[in-house]
Parts: sequence; structure tokens; C-alpha cells
Amino acid sequence: MARHELLGGLIQVYRRNGRYWHCSASIDGRQHRSTTGEEDLSLAKQFAEDSFIGLRGKARAGLLVNEKTFRQAADQFLKEYEVITEGQRSERWVQGYEIRLRLHLLPFFRQGAGISPTPDRNV
Repeated sequence: MARHELLGGLIQVYRRNGRYWHCSASIDGRQHRSTTGEEDLSLAKQFAEDSFIGLRGKARAGLLVNEKTFRQAADQFLKEYEVITEGQRSERWVQGYEIRLRLHLLPFFRQGAGISPTPDRNV
């Protein structure tokens, strides 16, 4: 995988197996990743720098949304699901969801990957 660093390592531009370059940067301790949508390296670097500067400005202005982790969403789901299905589903049914979350989904998402309902994710 081809990888380039910009701004003293603050931004990484890399190409996966596809034709487009991707970029990543860490702002306020959170990793932000995005595709540049560019095939040309110089255009991808420019996109990455512009996105990073924009994100950094949003972070300083307090406009960056801190996303929930999958664990937080799963905990909230379990609290609400039990109440929503009360009388319609057995306690064992609800426990089945809790088990599947604990054994399969939470270990998969244990990295704390953010979830967002919006597709506009930048660097």
C-alpha cells in the first residue's frame, strides 16, 4: 500500500487496492478518514490538506460532532428494546439479542469506531 505523510505526519495519504487515494488525520485524539475521490496523488494531497484545515477549524470552533461509540448505541438499544417489546416478546427473546451483541458485535466493534447516520465524513 502506497503511503505519504503531509504536514510533518499530521496527515496520511494512502492508496488501498482501488484507484482512489484516501486520507486520514487525528484531531483532538480522534481519527478521521475519508476518500479523496482523486486518482492523481498531487490532487489527493491538496484535498487532504484542505480537509484537514477545515476539520481543525471546526474543532477549534467547537463544531465537530463527537460520535457515539457502537458500545454506547448497543447499551441504549438494550435498555429501550426491553421496554418497547414488553409484553410482546419473551424475556428469553430479549436475552438473545443481548447475547448476540456481547458475543459477536461488541468484540467486532471494540475499537470504538464511531457511528454516524450521515454520509458526509471528512478526513
